[in-house]
Amino acid sequence: MTSSFFRYSKPRVLQALRYHFITRREIKIMMILVNVFAIIAATLYFFNKVTAYAFLGSSFLWFSLMISFWYVLPNIIYRKSSTFKDQLRVSLEPQHIFIENDRGSRTWPWKAFSTMMESPYFFHLYFDSRSFFIIPKDAFEKNEINEVRKLLKEKINSKAENQNSYQKKLSE
Repeated sequence: MTSSFFRYSKPRVLQALRYHFITRREIKIMMILVNVFAIIAATLYFFNKVTAYAFLGSSFLWFSLMISFWYVLPNIIYRKSSTFKDQLRVSLEPQHIFIENDRGSRTWPWKAFSTMMESPYFFHLYFDSRSFFIIPKDAFEKNEINEVRKLLKEKINSKAENQNSYQKKLSE
């Protein structure tokens, strides 16, 4: 199954990068801790147990965290990656995934990917927890999206499930 040539849409890529950051476990934990800290600071300020500076400090921390994960980090990654500016085509084949642009091509066997995640506009194909490749859904015909989803789940997520079950058997 081969996509048409596509270019990434900056607003959609930024949304996909935000989605990636927000779904990371360590970032979720950090956001929860900062929110709890901000709630505690607001409560203590309300009961006059801390000064306004403590409340303002926690509010500043909360706003800084949200701005960095929502705007700064996605924009930095978008600007640094030349992939988002290229015109690409993706071929999903039985043994591998093939990606090409004007400068060349690259092939990865399905086993190179650890997991697959779907966001509103993209399929996220993860090599590991930090490196991934995104394929826009609109690169394929509308009637092919379910077929692409099925293939990706079959080739990537089933592999991850098999590895997890194998690791469980080893630990028993």
